[in-house]
Amino acid sequence: MSLRNIAIIAHVDHGKTTLVDQLLAQSGIFRANEATVERAMDSNDQERERGITILAKCTSVLWNGKAGETRINIIDTPGHADFGGEVERILGMVDGCVLLVDAEEGVMPQTKFVLGKALKMGLRPILCLNKVDRAHADPDRVLNDAFDLFAAMGASDEQLDFPHIYASGKNGWATLDLAQPNDNLGPLFDLIVDHVPPPKAEARKDEPFQMLSVLIESDPFLGRLLTGRIEAGKAVPGLAIKALSRDGKEIERGRITKVLAFRGLKRQPIDAGAEAGDIVAIAGLSKATVADTLCAMEVVDALPAQPIDPPTISMTVSVNDSPLAGREGDKVQSRVIAARLLKEAESNVAIRVTETSEKDAFEVAGRGELQLGVLIEGMRREGFEVSISRPRVVFQTDENGQRMEPIEDVMIDVDDEFTGIVIEKLSARKAELKDMGPSGAGKTRISLMSPSRSLIGYQGEFLTDTRGSGVLNRVFSHYEPYKGAIDAGRKGVLVSNSDGETAAYALWNLEERGTMFVGAGEKTYQGMIIGENSRADDLDVNPMKAKQLTNVRASGKDEAVRLTPPRRMTLEQAIAYIEEDELVEVTPKSIRLRKQVLNPSFRKRRVKEE
Repeated sequence: MSLRNIAIIAHVDHGKTTLVDQLLAQSGIFRANEATVERAMDSNDQERERGITILAKCTSVLWNGKAGETRINIIDTPGHADFGGEVERILGMVDGCVLLVDAEEGVMPQTKFVLGKALKMGLRPILCLNKVDRAHADPDRVLNDAFDLFAAMGASDEQLDFPHIYASGKNGWATLDLAQPNDNLGPLFDLIVDHVPPPKAEARKDEPFQMLSVLIESDPFLGRLLTGRIEAGKAVPGLAIKALSRDGKEIERGRITKVLAFRGLKRQPIDAGAEAGDIVAIAGLSKATVADTLCAMEVVDALPAQPIDPPTISMTVSVNDSPLAGREGDKVQSRVIAARLLKEAESNVAIRVTETSEKDAFEVAGRGELQLGVLIEGMRREGFEVSISRPRVVFQTDENGQRMEPIEDVMIDVDDEFTGIVIEKLSARKAELKDMGPSGAGKTRISLMSPSRSLIGYQGEFLTDTRGSGVLNRVFSHYEPYKGAIDAGRKGVLVSNSDGETAAYALWNLEERGTMFVGAGEKTYQGMIIGENSRADDLDVNPMKAKQLTNVRASGKDEAVRLTPPRRMTLEQAIAYIEEDELVEVTPKSIRLRKQVLNPSFRKRRVKEE
């Protein structure tokens, strides 16, 4: 039986996980009466809720095609740039990839990112033009754009000679020629087997065992599981192995207790062991982590590990010290928070955690607001209470001592009527317009280069300006010299001046001051942000003030107080909304905004000192 290792790569929402669903179904891994779910590979709760892939996952199918029976190991990768660290490591584990491009949307920023990584690794991608059955699909235009992208990314002549196939992942068919319709994915399976080479490692079956750890996870029964491709030798339960760091230093020694291979959606133990070229998970070590080399005792050199792009955004995660702290969560101590963050950094190489000079606070750096938001949301569901600062970009210094900031490639699809306001807002935020043109059906596509700072907190404003119809995609591009201060132009906030429960009468009177973030009967405290002011300055207000009752009654009944529903923010919206002197209080049940300094007198004193 021959073997193929491939990754499915694409921009977010171009159909990777849906296509993998169909590949699994048509390869016959499910029984005829077996219940299946959509997006089977997205097993994480947040992945299913958000409709995105966060963690790369492996699966395996058997295909009996023209070339005989072949085992194809398939890795479904994330599409968001925030989770690009997963994609970079995965591509070092495969011998080929399928680049999915939406036949209507075409080439997008993340398409450039994942393709650039694949070409750099020397892979020869297969281009799959997905969703060709959509009403406004234009596969010929997208194919030409993809060829131009390959050329612009420095593809070699061999890589430029890429095969392409048309598909509808949702309906489960693929064809090499649109004039010849098909009802299954057989042509895609055959193209993978024909175009992707078998693993080179198969020639090293008789050498000592070597494997580079690419993914890490924890199993309640087996302990730490390290996934990767066997580069040489054979992994057999009971084999004595050691772990080497990138620089060749020995980390630990142990024995392989289990070798798990991917068979469909399940991992099955292989008692006979797995040979070079196969992708497996190994249990038995307790300290080894991502990018470490697992090898036989006689091996002395570590395998080269793919360098990871540095984080571009950071925020401070600290102990929750608000007056309502400890009422909703059970994990509130700094040592517990530190252990959880360090555990995350160990398994996710795109995240970096460092201690700060402040007491009980940690600096967490990552690829974007979404990645950091997913981490905090995960902690919140585990029972943690934390305070989060406003995200800030990670600056670098070049060899001349000049301050450099991250620049992002931004692509926006928006209705024609909103192009003016979008360009005006982003130009004021130091973004530079690159290109602009029609993208079909009364929409315009705008390409810009923008400082990462400009985009922090802009998503909500963008959706308001475009009435929810705009789509903004962004991906890290490069570093440029610091472009100066940017005025985001956020309004002031309404801040509670006392502790207690909000009163409907007080909120009703405050509605003319701005937009409320809380409803009646909610617990609040001094320094908590309860709404957005209609003006630029912050305003301390009393949301607990009740109506004064007297013994004088009017002939008619008092009018019932009717409140406008408060504006509720998601975790990402709250993190993006706050300013430098504010925090987001995150607990298992609540997301509250607050000032860093709760006492209004102390706040005014700090402003004067600055």
